[in-house]
Amino acid sequence: MSVSLEPGPSPSIPLSRNRPYVLLMAAQLVSNLGDWLHILALLTLVGFKWNATPWQITAVSLCMALPMLLGGPIAGYISDKFNRKHLMISSDIVRAVVVTGLIFVESLWQVYVILIFKGLMDVLFSPAKNGKIKEIIATEDMGRAVAFSSSIEQITKIVGPALGGLLVALVGLKYCFLIDAGSFLLSAVILLGVPGHRMVSDEQFEGQGSDSGQKKPSFWQELSAGVTHIVGMPLLLCGLVVLMAVLLVLQIADSQTVTLFRNIPGVSENLLGWCIGASGLGTLLAALLVGRVKWQPLVKMGVGAALMGFVFAVAAIVTLWSEAGEVFIFTTLFTSFFLAGFGVGFAFIPFQTLLQLRTPSTLTGRVFGTVNSLTSVAVIMGPVFGGALVTAYGPVPAFIVSGSLMVTMGLIVLLLRKWIQRQDQQVMPAMDVAKYVT
Repeated sequence: MSVSLEPGPSPSIPLSRNRPYVLLMAAQLVSNLGDWLHILALLTLVGFKWNATPWQITAVSLCMALPMLLGGPIAGYISDKFNRKHLMISSDIVRAVVVTGLIFVESLWQVYVILIFKGLMDVLFSPAKNGKIKEIIATEDMGRAVAFSSSIEQITKIVGPALGGLLVALVGLKYCFLIDAGSFLLSAVILLGVPGHRMVSDEQFEGQGSDSGQKKPSFWQELSAGVTHIVGMPLLLCGLVVLMAVLLVLQIADSQTVTLFRNIPGVSENLLGWCIGASGLGTLLAALLVGRVKWQPLVKMGVGAALMGFVFAVAAIVTLWSEAGEVFIFTTLFTSFFLAGFGVGFAFIPFQTLLQLRTPSTLTGRVFGTVNSLTSVAVIMGPVFGGALVTAYGPVPAFIVSGSLMVTMGLIVLLLRKWIQRQDQQVMPAMDVAKYVT
């Protein structure tokens, strides 16, 4: 069913006074916080307590990402056709029930099944949330709205691991899973206050999507609309390739960080939480600064990708210097993950904002569903490559090789950026590409 345009807040209203947007961000904050509580608890359970092998840890990552790959375009199609508020609430409620099952797991296969079911609901929530932002935020405020949403994601990376580590120490892993389930229920309650109808018009793309006098497109034609939209814009296409490369290397690192840290003599279980928190702090800082840096989007993405790859390689080398002392290793790893998170922010946020600005609301679900599915290819292949590299050569070479490849990708983007921008301007001559610098 389609949503109707009803009177809403003025397009010029400050974000802090836009009640639907505030409620949507509050729901996202609660849900994202719970996500980090359960992820850290799960990695602690599988990596440290069950002493899982690199391939078993890889399987955990695959179970979280596989539903996104298979269901992304269909979920995007659904979010464009049905009430996005109702989809998000339904997703939250089902995830609350599914995550509760982690309390009772006793073997890895049970973890895998639960993660797959949860992923099916995750893939439905994301395009619906992105589409809802387009319904309640005016075009001129979209950049700040997306940046703030990204900031929330990174804040939870800081608070979540710290709180998760405290809860694991005080009350155990199972209560972390229970709190995660409760966070989804609270998110659903908050979303009840978000209007289900459209609040602003889609002025930039007014007139697009009109089907007067035209044959209604088939399901597969509509499903492919997201791919067509992205391929038709060179800047978006290149940005997507960069983002996929960043996620590929990031997943190689994320899926095998536990394996890397286990090689450090006397390593504390809390080191993982601190480093994840440092990564989130770096990305949060990037979200706050990226709008002030007046570089073209491809420059930001290229620099961010190269920085992330470089510091991951450095972090791997540092773990070999056990004689350097615990303080030196901790400080260097904390700083490395902070800079890696900063690089990820510079690669991700400009693309996300650009994607929002150049996508009509009628295609938001399908475009973001397509992006989620394509990036999930990288998310899935990353752990596979990581598991293979670590098994064959060890964690340190795996980090060095993947980091070096990311540096190379970043440098290639910087070298080709002007040519890509010229191609993009030829496709969209009526649009001032410079205004999309975020």
